[in-house]
Amino acid sequence: MCRFCDYPKMLEKVDLQPTPKRLKILEIIGGNDKPLSAQDIFKTINRTDGINRVTVYRILDLLVENGLAERISTGGRSFNYGMAPNDHHSPHPHFYCTRCGGMECLNPESLTVDPVPLLRMFPGRIDSVEVRVDGICGNCLRTDQTSAPS
Repeated sequence: MCRFCDYPKMLEKVDLQPTPKRLKILEIIGGNDKPLSAQDIFKTINRTDGINRVTVYRILDLLVENGLAERISTGGRSFNYGMAPNDHHSPHPHFYCTRCGGMECLNPESLTVDPVPLLRMFPGRIDSVEVRVDGICGNCLRTDQTSAPS
């Protein structure tokens, strides 16, 4: 759980009841250093609290719709979830391993996008910018090197 985020206040601020399941899902998302799949969130919460998989998806959709969580593309039909940018969570790019499917948060300063020129040229409203870097993670590269024939 992020020690800076006040999850009940965050929910109340967007007119959502701070139910135990909503709070638990926010705590799971906010307490991880990388985005999680809905399946990972379901497994984590299901260890201590009984919850229906559909309920997890509905709560995630509700949190995304209300700007508390963000849905991050993994390149396929599935998504990972992380905290939406707020006072304690800066917008940042993500690294997606095309081999193992792992996703990691990158330092906000590692890759920046200046939306100002885009806003000058784009005749619409931009609500968010998602930056994802794809490649092969260090663990997969090490596995390749150790399994290569000598």
